[in-house]
Amino acid sequence: MADRSILITGCSSGIGYCAVVGMRARGWRVFAACRKPDDCARLKAEGFESPLIDYTDEATINAGLAEVLEATGGTLDALFNNGAHGTPGAVEDLPTDALRAIFEANFFGWHHLTRAAIPVMRQQGHGRIIQCSSVLGFITLPWRGAYNATKYALEGLTDTLRLEMRDTPIHVSLIEPGPVTSKIRQNSIPHFERWVDWRGSARRAEYESGLNTRLYEDRGPDRFELPATAVLEKLIHACEAPRPQPRYYVTTPTHIMGALRRVLPTRALDWVLSRG
Repeated sequence: MADRSILITGCSSGIGYCAVVGMRARGWRVFAACRKPDDCARLKAEGFESPLIDYTDEATINAGLAEVLEATGGTLDALFNNGAHGTPGAVEDLPTDALRAIFEANFFGWHHLTRAAIPVMRQQGHGRIIQCSSVLGFITLPWRGAYNATKYALEGLTDTLRLEMRDTPIHVSLIEPGPVTSKIRQNSIPHFERWVDWRGSARRAEYESGLNTRLYEDRGPDRFELPATAVLEKLIHACEAPRPQPRYYVTTPTHIMGALRRVLPTRALDWVLSRG
């Protein structure tokens, strides 16, 4: 694997950081992209090549990929789109601009980078594109409408891309984690505070008794939570297996929800999901 390269985004912590450490240990040449210069500097101090890629800034996407290709001589074997954030809040309280902002970070930027990588993979005659989606890409939970929407969009676009790539040597996979140890809760707080006027909401009492507590209080690991290494295991298979799977479930809740979505009528599934 020494000559194989992978570009991973969102590497400052959580799934991304675990992925860069794990893939490097397997002999891959890892490009550990972050959206903040300080995080890039920290990873460079750890011996990683760390281009600056902010999904909301197309200039950094173009420059970051160009940096990778210059280092490899124009090749890229795998791309793992990973960096994302949440914007918690009831759908009725989410300004449309909040949705525009999260789609830039969780969806449009991913698409821009993926489109830029595909010609490279076509020219070299192989490639792997792996998208870090979520159980919330095929079922929904209350108060997570913005994040749900980006992951549903990602699933639809990626499924289409996989079909279109069937006549090429480029493999496309989705990884769909449930609760995995990360900083997504803490990282969601600034977006919630920026966009959601919960004090002026008709649901203020529900925020006070529910979402705000879950968002601001560290209650320890969620039930069924797994470490980020559970995602790494699926990433390794998606990158190295001769026939990677089109989608990888991670954590028990993802398997359960996948089954319930297939067998339950919509109203029954709504009842289950509405209970959180």
